[in-house]
Amino acid sequence: MSLSADVLVIGGGVMGSSAAYHLATDGRAGHVLVVERDPTYARASTALSAGGIRQQFTLPENIRLSQASLAFYRRIGEHLAVDGDAPDIGLTAQGYLFLADAAGAARLRANVAFQVEHGAPVEALAPAALAERFPGLSTTGVAQGAFGREDGWMDPYSVLQAFRRKARSLGVTYRQDEVVALTRAGARVAAARLASGEVVTAETVVVAAGAWTPALLRQVGWQLPVEPVRRMAFHFLCPDRTLASLPLVIDADGLWFRPEGAGFIAGKAIDDEAPGYNFDVDYSYFDEVLWPLLAHRVPAFAELRLQRGWAALYDLNTADANMILGRFAGEIENMIVVTGFSGHGLQHAPAVGRAVAELVLDGRFTTLDLTALGFGRFAGGRLRREENVA
Repeated sequence: MSLSADVLVIGGGVMGSSAAYHLATDGRAGHVLVVERDPTYARASTALSAGGIRQQFTLPENIRLSQASLAFYRRIGEHLAVDGDAPDIGLTAQGYLFLADAAGAARLRANVAFQVEHGAPVEALAPAALAERFPGLSTTGVAQGAFGREDGWMDPYSVLQAFRRKARSLGVTYRQDEVVALTRAGARVAAARLASGEVVTAETVVVAAGAWTPALLRQVGWQLPVEPVRRMAFHFLCPDRTLASLPLVIDADGLWFRPEGAGFIAGKAIDDEAPGYNFDVDYSYFDEVLWPLLAHRVPAFAELRLQRGWAALYDLNTADANMILGRFAGEIENMIVVTGFSGHGLQHAPAVGRAVAELVLDGRFTTLDLTALGFGRFAGGRLRREENVA
């Protein structure tokens, strides 16, 4: 059996659903079909993320993406309400706090100056100021802090469902299936074969399959510097409820934690972990690595009680830790790829979804110029490395 669409979106996570929403809102896209293999999103990177949103980046494109997306999230009820029912995404503006040791202090101060220059409300805080503002936080080993007061976090699953629900209300079709093969005819993707055996043809194909994107693109001759890498997170309780007002903290060693409901969540990348589709949760890593680091930074965390853990995948761009958005010019003209977010996809989803729609409908970016984050940077040796990856 054959199916047809004007735009086929492969992947119904937050990026694919944001793109579908923006396409449908514009009104010029025609029939938009989203193929998502698991509508429960049990292993979707979106639903399993920490949900943070920050403007503290080291590239102007990422700062602008965060600013545009934060503005969208603040007014999400106006954008994504369905029949008067506005979504609640739990947007919490308790800030983002980066910490640096002596070796990284100068770099963090330079980052703050750059971010302020680009309109981000970030301030540099010396250890004494940190201790006064965040009394539960130990400043041992800290030489510099950077606090973004407008930043914070949200409930990622609610964000995803809000985009999906709104897109469907605008006529987007969601189909539970999996794209298992792409066939190419010259400079076009001719068809996508589904696990069910059906074949989909479309004028434009948008690949937004997260960590599974590189495997799909290899079928049409594209090699991407993107790998699936496990990231674990853990939820715990702490008797000291005065800590509930803490911001999302990213320590100099890569440890991160933030309040979550009646407790906290925390994580830290495992250095040099091999890529792969690994969803195992290593509780010994929490006991032996994370807990001591948590108790060092917040002494009250020595009395924490671990509740649960989970693992998700980053679509890690090993070249420069930045998203890849665009077409392979001269190769396949009817395919747009969006991948490689390296952990900051959810926070940029509204602005990136709009950018994808612009590429589909206008053939160019009309709002934010994201040309520098396209494929051309690899062939031309113009990598755009993002230093603040967490």
